[in-house]
Amino acid sequence: MELLTVPISKPEATNFILGQSHFIKTVEDLHEAMVGTVPGIKFGLAFCEASGKRLVRRSGTDADLIELASRNASAIGAGHSFMIVLGDGFFPVNVLNAIKAVPEVCRIFCATANPTQVVVAETDQGRAILGVVDGFGPLGVEAEEDVQWRKDLLRAIGYKA
Repeated sequence: MELLTVPISKPEATNFILGQSHFIKTVEDLHEAMVGTVPGIKFGLAFCEASGKRLVRRSGTDADLIELASRNASAIGAGHSFMIVLGDGFFPVNVLNAIKAVPEVCRIFCATANPTQVVVAETDQGRAILGVVDGFGPLGVEAEEDVQWRKDLLRAIGYKA
């Protein structure tokens, strides 16, 4: 077995969701969850088929985002993994519960815009995602002024009243 780190390649502020599911039906069901939750959403979706033709299946509403999701899914190469890349102005928080509610979805590894590395194990059978390195390690513990800044930010962007 070999351990690899696969960096996610994307523009700096682009959000994405990386997960695992268990059935080819995932592609259509995730697509429906995305457009049904946020009308007009721009996204690209790629799913690594684990048996049969073993293709990277894809869908979405934006050709460039579909291509970006497909390139990253191919680089990871883990069976039954999926990647959803979101367009500018769309955020995981708005679709994550709908994605998790899709019956084929087994887990979400991350939902982020941070620089990300995917930790992959490769065996003679194939690849598996062991986890992700999402962003960077902490530099300290928040002080009272940091708590106030966090609370003010959430209210300023409309996520808390």
